[in-house]
Amino acid sequence: MTEVLPRGWSDTTLGAITAPSGERADPAEVPTLPYVGLEHVEAQTMRLLGHGLAADVRSSSIRFSKGDVLYGKMRPYLNKVWVAEFEGICSGEFLVFETREGLSNDFLALRLNADDFVQFANGQVSGERPRVDFDKLATFAILLPPAAEQLRIVAKASEAIAAIRRGEIATRRAQVRLKTYCDAVLNAAVAGELTAAWREAQSGNRQDGEGLLNEILLARRSRWEEARWARAKSGRARGAGPAADYRPPSAPNPGNLSEPPNGWTWATLDQLSILVTSGSRGWKEFYAEEGALFIRSQDIRTDQLSLAEIAHVQPPHESEGTRTRVERGDVLVTITGANVGKAALVESELKEAYVSQHVALIRLVQPELSSFVHRYITAPEFGRKLLSAAAYGAGKPGLNLQNLRELPVLLAPLSEQTQIVVEVKRRLAAADRLSRTLEEQLTRARSTREALLREAFAGRLVPQNSTDEPASVLLNRLRNLGARPIPKTRGKRMSRQTSTKDPVPRQSLLAVLKEHKAGLSPEALFSASGHSQETVDQFFAELRDLTAPPAKIGEERQPGGLTLLRALS
Repeated sequence: MTEVLPRGWSDTTLGAITAPSGERADPAEVPTLPYVGLEHVEAQTMRLLGHGLAADVRSSSIRFSKGDVLYGKMRPYLNKVWVAEFEGICSGEFLVFETREGLSNDFLALRLNADDFVQFANGQVSGERPRVDFDKLATFAILLPPAAEQLRIVAKASEAIAAIRRGEIATRRAQVRLKTYCDAVLNAAVAGELTAAWREAQSGNRQDGEGLLNEILLARRSRWEEARWARAKSGRARGAGPAADYRPPSAPNPGNLSEPPNGWTWATLDQLSILVTSGSRGWKEFYAEEGALFIRSQDIRTDQLSLAEIAHVQPPHESEGTRTRVERGDVLVTITGANVGKAALVESELKEAYVSQHVALIRLVQPELSSFVHRYITAPEFGRKLLSAAAYGAGKPGLNLQNLRELPVLLAPLSEQTQIVVEVKRRLAAADRLSRTLEEQLTRARSTREALLREAFAGRLVPQNSTDEPASVLLNRLRNLGARPIPKTRGKRMSRQTSTKDPVPRQSLLAVLKEHKAGLSPEALFSASGHSQETVDQFFAELRDLTAPPAKIGEERQPGGLTLLRALS
């Protein structure tokens, strides 16, 4: 059953009421204008995080004016929409919708920011770098209110959204404080601070870290010999005997380490482990709807193993990687990508599971060490900091297995490790509950915002007014006029000098500003002082000198984000 249109509204499409601007701009010709890239617009929130300068941009851009709507067409699921607060240029990855008579740009921005439009836009793209074109967006169905009602909707929706946003900001601040607390607990735990009193009370009645390390090293050698004999019996090993190829583990470098707590010692992950290996390569062809679990880097979230979106594989027998199945007690560490250094403890038995090439599997000599070692690796000022320092590559950071083996670990006696794990769990249990509560608050805020926008665009947020000009009249006018934009009062574009006339003589920036006591924008100052494309560098050099202490030129921020320059003397 078709829903009845609200009074005075019209059923139309995005393409019938607006179209993107095609006005290109050469950044070199407008060097002092602000530049907005995709990175400057916050996802989902319609907020500008900052902007650059046209002088620093090399590629052709799009000119926009104050009030225009910028819509990010790259990766539309990010939902990057912004109503321009000043004139400038922007990346070609934006669609720029100019002001049109009878269509509120704030209303349009909210409409593009709504969840149903995001889903529609995202459904029109595919691939690793999805980019949506306007000809596909143009078919999106829109209920258009009268122009006057658009303004009423924007006023009420903006007030409600501002209140929701204030709540979200408070929640996110609480999340930051909570993370700071959790980090402090982990750092104190693996530094021995949480159990200092317990350690003092147990003095003389426990094995120390040195004794534990010696025990681990003997067990490590014994385990290796058992495995070597097993391979030799099966004909899969060469050599004179079980210890022929034994590689002693790397020891820590004492010159780089602090003094350990009383009874503790420094060790390396290599000394504590019987196995440090990475996973399988080229397994995409083995992906299946069911089968063995295949743990990838994205499955290690907030330092826990998440099986919610786990992949499955059916690898052939003896294919690369099947020799090492994941076992309970293994510690998994991501070794490539933005997630590098995240770690998870396998806390339960998995029927059959393997790791990808982007995940390292660490199997400790004594399973009892697993919980403590996992906490140590994830402690921000210990394992995490050391692994971050060891990571190579700026664009796509990575760790090699030797980085992991050489990781120095503060080793506590086994009884104290148990006490530390218990204390950490106790302290973080309440934090985990609060974290879930904060996430639920953010989810409710997003749901409330979407419900608000649904009501707004269905005509149920504000009452209709019989005196409003019907949207049908507005729609016909837009069609008859070809939806031409309202004439703008933007400043004249600067272009390269092609005239044969003598150029305007250059003047001192300070002298020009003294003549214009009300102040000038950087662009206006550039023009008034007689500078051209060929003298951009000189303009900025002079401007830097005059604004450096003791400054002779001051900057004054104006509403809308523009800057005025004034002479200070």
